[in-house]
Amino acid sequence: MSGAGSVLGRWTMAAFAAALPVGLASAEKKQPPPPLPLEHTDPSGAFSFRTPDGWTFSQPRPDVVETWSGALGVRFLFRQREDGTDAIHEVCKSEGLAGPMETSPQVRYEYDYIGGVFGDRRALDSAFAVTYDNPVRGHRVWRQRTLTVVGAGQSLCAMSYAPVSAWKSAKTRALLDAVLASVTFHR
Repeated sequence: MSGAGSVLGRWTMAAFAAALPVGLASAEKKQPPPPLPLEHTDPSGAFSFRTPDGWTFSQPRPDVVETWSGALGVRFLFRQREDGTDAIHEVCKSEGLAGPMETSPQVRYEYDYIGGVFGDRRALDSAFAVTYDNPVRGHRVWRQRTLTVVGAGQSLCAMSYAPVSAWKSAKTRALLDAVLASVTFHR
């Protein structure tokens, strides 16, 4: 990671991401995190995250950056203000891969609104399966995890996406969890 930053200014989501109930229901042996050699910085400079080689990086909207490799992706929605934690978390949960009219109203939750406090930031985490009317990137049923962190004058949501069929792989879970945990705040 670039720069040294202060303890308060350079806070990573690793501790929060690791503390949440991802994979608790699985008796499968936990996979080690994959190498994440590429660092991507949000255009605002407020945070960065890491990915494996070969992942694409794009900015589809001014407040959103995302990274993809095949059918696996992570989208980040960043605002340089503190929104209400519950409110921004609900907005970010709706950051799906297709519009609401193209999505089944039936959502299957793994867990919802699991919260915590880390330093001066509040966090919420939800994970659920969504079915789209038409295939997105070749799949109709997707698992989405939405991790929201608010504090220090900022709001950040990180949404990971994987086809439910791919999510069954411990390697996929370890990879997406590692990308989420790699987020570092720079201010």
